[in-house]
Amino acid sequence: MMLFTEVRGLPVLPGTGGDPLGTVTSLAVDAASGTVSHVRLRGGRFRRETVLAWEAVRAIGPGAVRVGDAAAPDPLPPRHDLLGHRVLTEAGTAHGTVLDAAFDPATGRILAVFTTRGEVTADRLLGLGDHALVVRGD
Repeated sequence: MMLFTEVRGLPVLPGTGGDPLGTVTSLAVDAASGTVSHVRLRGGRFRRETVLAWEAVRAIGPGAVRVGDAAAPDPLPPRHDLLGHRVLTEAGTAHGTVLDAAFDPATGRILAVFTTRGEVTADRLLGLGDHALVVRGD
């Protein structure tokens, strides 16, 4: 298990070594499937933000994110960062703000979301948009 906040700031390295591709800025989430979908990183000559599909990730450790050598950037999906997002139930009841999320680094599966009002299990996630993370009510 790893936390999103542990991954932010890690260098992204090609699998066989070499210069870093950039630094992780965030992890994009597909809330409906309960998985990490992309790794957002900033780097390169112009410090532009790019994204890599989760499938390009080979390993995540405490010191770096390793990706396959043929990892090519994906088109930038809409930016819906999980961290800092409001949490609302499907009925519109506020459930705090996202502080962190735990995930399985081998599969990208979300294990839990930690909010200012407690833990939300991954099976309660419904969707993530510009306004909020929507979860099933208690």
